[in-house]
Amino acid sequence: MRFDLKIIASWIKPFSKVLGLGCGEGDLLYYLKTEKNVRETGIEIKEDRVAVCIEKGLSVLQGNINREVKDYSDKSFDYCILSQTLQQVYDPEGLIREMLRVGKKVIISFPNFGHIKIRFQLLSTGKAPVSRELPYQWYDTPNIRVLTLENFKIFSNKIGFDIYKEAAIRPGEESHRGKIIKFMPNIFATYGIYMIGK
Repeated sequence: MRFDLKIIASWIKPFSKVLGLGCGEGDLLYYLKTEKNVRETGIEIKEDRVAVCIEKGLSVLQGNINREVKDYSDKSFDYCILSQTLQQVYDPEGLIREMLRVGKKVIISFPNFGHIKIRFQLLSTGKAPVSRELPYQWYDTPNIRVLTLENFKIFSNKIGFDIYKEAAIRPGEESHRGKIIKFMPNIFATYGIYMIGK
């Protein structure tokens, strides 16, 4: 499992009820189900990924996370997770408000566009950065938002949620390894992971 997903998994209590938004092929949900006995629900837009989740025995439906999340009642999940998808969401504030409504705690992770390699690439080449974490050209990227760890903290104050836990990380060459970055994380971390709530 990817390093960032290991950190998220470590924050989830056993026997919890978990909603994974944009859950991909269900690696995190599968781990949580088999290792922590959670009751999992996922929403994924890509049909082929949903099929992989169902083959793993996961409860995942195909749909748009912005619309589908509205079908759940208040505080119906212990945790609501959005992993490495926030930068692709058209209405991040609306989605986060819905996540805070349906989840007692919300976990969000995203790539840090303030990482030093991205800053240097933009400065030295004058071109939109391409990196291992952000491997797209400007014209074919699914990312429609550019945010940094500092942006997210400012945003938390703006819309009024608390940050309970945070981890700034840099995955290693092998995706299942990595480091937690404590010194100047907005410059040296490639991803941020936050547990938030109201």
